Amino acid sequence: MKILSVQKIREADAYTILHESIADYDLMERAAGVMFEWCYKHIPSDKTISIICGTGNNGGDGLALGRMLAGKGYRITLYFIRFSDKISPSCSHNLSRIMQIREVATHEITAGSEVPDFAGTDIIVDALFGSGLSKPVTGLPAEIIDRINRSGAIVIAVDVPSGFFCDQTNQPHHKTIVRADYTLTLQFPKLGFMFPENDDFVGKWEVLPIGLHPEFIRDVEVTNYYTTLDEARGMIRRRKKFSHKGTYGHGLLISGSYGKMGAAVLGAAAAMRSGAGLITVHVPARGYDIVQTAVPEAMVSIDTDEMMTKNLPDLSRYSAVAAGPGIGTHHETALIIKRLIQDCSIPLIFDADALNILSENPTWTAFLRPGTIITPHPKEFERIAGRWGDDFERIQKQRELSIKYGIYIVLKGAHTSVTFPDGSCHFNSTGNPGMATGGSGDILTGILLGLMSQGYPAAQACLLSTFLHGLAGDMAAAHTGYEALTAGDLISHLGKAFLRVHAAEDSAENLTKS
Repeated sequence: MKILSVQKIREADAYTILHESIADYDLMERAAGVMFEWCYKHIPSDKTISIICGTGNNGGDGLALGRMLAGKGYRITLYFIRFSDKISPSCSHNLSRIMQIREVATHEITAGSEVPDFAGTDIIVDALFGSGLSKPVTGLPAEIIDRINRSGAIVIAVDVPSGFFCDQTNQPHHKTIVRADYTLTLQFPKLGFMFPENDDFVGKWEVLPIGLHPEFIRDVEVTNYYTTLDEARGMIRRRKKFSHKGTYGHGLLISGSYGKMGAAVLGAAAAMRSGAGLITVHVPARGYDIVQTAVPEAMVSIDTDEMMTKNLPDLSRYSAVAAGPGIGTHHETALIIKRLIQDCSIPLIFDADALNILSENPTWTAFLRPGTIITPHPKEFERIAGRWGDDFERIQKQRELSIKYGIYIVLKGAHTSVTFPDGSCHFNSTGNPGMATGGSGDILTGILLGLMSQGYPAAQACLLSTFLHGLAGDMAAAHTGYEALTAGDLISHLGKAFLRVHAAEDSAENLTKS
């Protein structure tokens, strides 16, 4: 799914109105209609609803939504905040319509009016400002936003929370942004929704399609994307009947050190569960019995050292290599990472301690082979890229590094961001807070290795692995809850995640070509 900038969304609206020969008002009805369906499904009819509308098209959306909810018997109180003498034509039209409904209590608030505290309402629908806001909120609207945030009501934002900027940081004016519990965003997710700094404003968000013109959506050029089940379905491969283990590659996992052999076990198990034909784990000699016992499906390559990795096995028999989980940062181990950078000509994945070694030897990064995949968490990325002031600056640093070195960067976290060498950024749609637990990153490395060993292109492997990793976490959390979720639960649900993606593929076509 494409993530459009605010300017591109305006162009999409205009293109749809022009090429479908519909009025702006009709497009507003579509938007209100899908929001009404969501509200009708989720809000009990006995709840009181206050709808707070501004003078632009976002306010018009809220007015149309209020009219539709009132038609179904909801108790609606409307607050029209006339902070400007200008009112959009479609907003004005919807204001006239809802004022004719006697059951809707309507209040017009101006600069000289007493600002309501919204006491006694169960739910507030925020339709004060939309995504087209050009400057921070001040004056009467800022007072209204403050009252919304102090109301104690459940807040549902129309398209975006009022005062929110989609394409730039909100940190300088965070006090004048609605803190929504739910955001019903129209047609496209917004870039700002992907970042931790905005979680308190956006809450839980859902994309509601409003039928913007498919030709515009198909042709518009963007640099940001949101990976959904449909995209994952298009990437996953079907196995042929006469394939064998050699068909699906042989991956090498360099992992573990004394006291950290769990990383090797988790990574190897995840790689096997991801479809690799063969997996070999290179571990210190002390880890031999552990890996052979815990993951009998994997083979073991034994280092000459008891405690750490000091030697690199012959790479000629492998189709992909992953290195880093639990290996430590000893000098001898660092030299192994250097050798991989210099000599490895097959697909290469660096995670965890391999990235810590890179950060301690910053000149090595320039020699990473194009197409290499690195999978840092935010702190590991900071050690490599330097500090950032806000999440927009962070994502820009990530893009620049991918472009500069021709590498794929999988920056782990909620909505894991994957940047490609062409500068595009793909955010993941799966995953949950329960996955913030030790070993979760080792699982992702294993999945990546499993896919790369089978010959998946790096771009597809990055997107599909993050999607499956998060989906397995979501399925596991449905059984364990967030607090009790462990990395092992991700492995046990990984097969179910594959089945879910395949099921989506099967439902999309009645017949498939074998």
